[in-house]
Amino acid sequence: MKPTLFLLAAGMGSRYGGLKQLDTLGPQGQCIMDYSIYDAIQAGFGKIVWVIRKDFEEQFRTQVLSKYEGHVPCELCFQALDSLPEGFTVPEGRQKPWGTNHAVLMGKDVINEPFAVMNCDDFYDRDAFMVMGKFLSELPEGSKGKYAMVGFSLGNTLSESGTVSRGICENDPETHHLTSVVERTKIARLEDGTVAYRADNKDDGEWVPVADNAPCSMNFWGFTPDYFEHSEEYFKGFLADPKNQENLKSEFFIPLMVDHLINTNQATCEVLPTTSKWFGVTYPEDRPEVVAKLAKLHADGQYPDKMF
Repeated sequence: MKPTLFLLAAGMGSRYGGLKQLDTLGPQGQCIMDYSIYDAIQAGFGKIVWVIRKDFEEQFRTQVLSKYEGHVPCELCFQALDSLPEGFTVPEGRQKPWGTNHAVLMGKDVINEPFAVMNCDDFYDRDAFMVMGKFLSELPEGSKGKYAMVGFSLGNTLSESGTVSRGICENDPETHHLTSVVERTKIARLEDGTVAYRADNKDDGEWVPVADNAPCSMNFWGFTPDYFEHSEEYFKGFLADPKNQENLKSEFFIPLMVDHLINTNQATCEVLPTTSKWFGVTYPEDRPEVVAKLAKLHADGQYPDKMF
């Protein structure tokens, strides 16, 4: 069974100032997800699923899904603030979505095979898809708890325009299994060249240095379908925690879920090395550089003028 690519597209890109998932950045008007889907098909993925907000379904079907008809099977699922387990309600005043792993949960009814999860507004480069596609397609049928993530060097994933969010990772040097991953939402390269993150993910938190080559998650994960069941159960505990009820901006991140599963020995997560270099548009100021990089990839023959 070919693996599925699950694209997270429910966010509006608040720091970027618009629906950056549909921004035309390539020389023939391509958006970044066009490159991801093209590379995924080359790497053997057999289906594409998006999680989006219901309110831009029509625009998404017109501008996105129509391009891929005849190339690969596609499906949509929807993330909503009130998509919660039975017995739970949205805390009064909460407006912020529940985070990336809540978005992943929305795919439980349409994904029954090994699948990769990734952001649709990041350029991951083809080798990342090749190593993930190989890992997922070679899993024995019925595998459970066999997960993976594509590992990037932290220093190669930063923006010159502001802070970024990354899952900082540690892994066993012998097995290459992830041992811990912690989401840091405010990482930057300081004026002296040091890479650091804000303590407690706060705007005024103390800067904590971290190695330039520290492995980090760019939210490119590989899971077997049992991940949905684990996530649903853990999400109930997350929602019941008084701290998360009081904090109207608390988020159920993928790294939080993975870290729990590997540290309770319910799963392993292999860190897949890649030669790929990430880039993306986190801030409007990043856009010109991304446009130039994509144009060069076409000029070098890595992508055809007409991809779909």
